[in-house]
Amino acid sequence: MVIPARTLSPDEFLLEADRGGVILDVRSPREFADGHITGARSWPLFSDDERARIGTLYKQKSREKAVDLGLEIIGPKMAEMAKYGRALFESQVSEDGTPGRNSLLIHCWRGGMRSESVAWLLRTAGIPAVVLEDGYKGFRSYARSQFDKKIDFAVLGGLTGSSKTDTLLELEKIDGESVIDLEGMAKHFGSAFGNLEKIQQPSTQQFSNDLYFKLRELNAWNERNPARTRPIWIENESRTIGMVDMPEPIFTQLIASRCFEMQRTDDDRVKHLVQMYGEIDIDLLATAFNNIAQKLGGDNVKEAQKALENSDLATAARIALVYYDKTYAHGLTKRNETLRTDVDCRNLTPTECASHLSNFLTNFPCLK
Repeated sequence: MVIPARTLSPDEFLLEADRGGVILDVRSPREFADGHITGARSWPLFSDDERARIGTLYKQKSREKAVDLGLEIIGPKMAEMAKYGRALFESQVSEDGTPGRNSLLIHCWRGGMRSESVAWLLRTAGIPAVVLEDGYKGFRSYARSQFDKKIDFAVLGGLTGSSKTDTLLELEKIDGESVIDLEGMAKHFGSAFGNLEKIQQPSTQQFSNDLYFKLRELNAWNERNPARTRPIWIENESRTIGMVDMPEPIFTQLIASRCFEMQRTDDDRVKHLVQMYGEIDIDLLATAFNNIAQKLGGDNVKEAQKALENSDLATAARIALVYYDKTYAHGLTKRNETLRTDVDCRNLTPTECASHLSNFLTNFPCLK
């Protein structure tokens, strides 16, 4: 007996995943790489080449010809797909950690033939399968719509070298505090020196997906616990972090949120930058200085290059701060001055900064 079909909205689909269901993305590998639902497994029905051939046939010949080719490609795979699906279904664990058999959650681009075909195959093999309504496109539309909802942010600001990221990571260890590390998610420090070792960044699309899931995990919209009283700590960022674009509604909310500006000494900042970049290849640092020569000034760049040649990272860092501070000051012009609150964090370690900021927020008038 074939198990009846089930199609769920994005919200219902994700709740099924929360209960232990496995999300299976049957789009091509290239589509998956460009962006996917966070936590989904790639299980392509067609390879990139096969998908291209089917698409070309659809455009140049007819839908029927394209369907015939698709069936020809799928045919030899069906037994192995059913076997894999059954093994995956039987190995699942429910949300409370006990063995369970939750539905396999299937989606393609629009919830059309690819996902329906795989779901039909699984159900025919006796495996419960659910299809995502409107597919990945529907999920993207749903997730983006959530960014328009009000989120209670506490923005952590401060001049470059203030150890904001390290402080955020320490805040995350404090009971009751919630944190989003945007730079960690984007794999970039958000500056001209932000990714000297060329670590692969996620696509803007994937960053957006991951950010949605992080906000959902933190109950940003108070859907699971209306009693949330503390905001989510997040670093003050520009619209782009390296090559990644922040979702515009989130950036707009950051600009409109209360910003707590860490006040640090120049020595604090230089020490932090030396610690951050002390192990980086000198040639990479020199290249980064050349990239900002127009804004930093030729003489400053030459002085910085000389300092690097002499392994004087502290002097190079002080010169870099000239550029950084101008950039940060320009960024502040976009934020309402009444939303900025200075917090004295001079001569404190990141751990001490986190504790101080947590206590400062607890006693801040808007939380009383």
